[in-house]
Amino acid sequence: MPINVNNPEADALTRKFAQIAGVTITEAIVIAMKEAIAARRNAETPQQTAARLREKYGVALSPQAKTPLPREAFDEMWGDR
Repeated sequence: MPINVNNPEADALTRKFAQIAGVTITEAIVIAMKEAIAARRNAETPQQTAARLREKYGVALSPQAKTPLPREAFDEMWGDR
């Protein structure tokens, strides 16, 4: 599927990155997108995300909420009896 870049800054940055990396424009886009996705995934752990969202919305975890559910609860939920 073709990508059409109409933004001069995006085009210039992509071409500059391709030249620095010694790759084609297509390869530069793939590399940049993989790196951007990895950076976002590594920005915070799921636990940090949950803590940030709890703080944002004023949700406090009770001691009971911190206790893991027994295996039976998951088995019942998925029908593995």
